[in-house]
Amino acid sequence: MTVPGHRRLILTRHAKSSWEDPLMADEDRPLNRRGQRAARELGDFLASRGYEPEEVLCSPALRTRETWEGLTTAVLEVRPVLRMEAALYQASPDTMLEVLKTATAPVVMMLGHNPGIAEFAAKLPDRMPPHLDYRRYPTAATAVLDFQIDSWDQLTFGSGALRDFFVPTRG
Repeated sequence: MTVPGHRRLILTRHAKSSWEDPLMADEDRPLNRRGQRAARELGDFLASRGYEPEEVLCSPALRTRETWEGLTTAVLEVRPVLRMEAALYQASPDTMLEVLKTATAPVVMMLGHNPGIAEFAAKLPDRMPPHLDYRRYPTAATAVLDFQIDSWDQLTFGSGALRDFFVPTRG
């Protein structure tokens, strides 16, 4: 989707992470088996709908990086620019907005964490979607939002049109 005056955001919370080692640093927690399956399912969903990011803004936490790696197992036509953004680790909605405003590609994926990503997702659309999971934004939840803007630095809260919302199957 490279149309002048349009930008698309694919907003993804990391997939389910492991809590096997309670002493492990939060940033170092990997995905568990369910998370690995969910990341692959997410990749299949994105590829099947043609939602292919041209730029990826990713928290440096292991679980967000592994979510990205897992979803790329789907056949993606475009290999996006991947930017690890330290500011996205446990970011607030305002911080996420500031990071997104630095993006340059028309189609951007952002991978982050709750509670910030759920709050960010709630502030972006012009109206709140009726989907029950949208407010809590469970692991691997992904919203696809379109904006009528020429560049990301013009983005404001409440200006997005929700195109799609995905939550992987449980189990």
